[in-house]
Amino acid sequence: MGKVRPSFVKRPAREIVEKYEEYLTTDFEHNKKVVEIVAEPKTKRLRNLIAGYVTHLMRLKERQEESEE
Repeated sequence: MGKVRPSFVKRPAREIVEKYEEYLTTDFEHNKKVVEIVAEPKTKRLRNLIAGYVTHLMRLKERQEESEE
């Protein structure tokens, strides 16, 4: 079973992926820096949770694109 993430993590992560997809990768450290600049989260922990979910979403997109080919 996967991790359950609250909506205060999922909502901003999905918005960031929609708006800034061209700047995001499957690398957590890179995404963490992008989230820091774009979202300006209140705490480090929240930034890391959002960046982790963004990374998860980007990996899912990458897998979908591979399977479509």
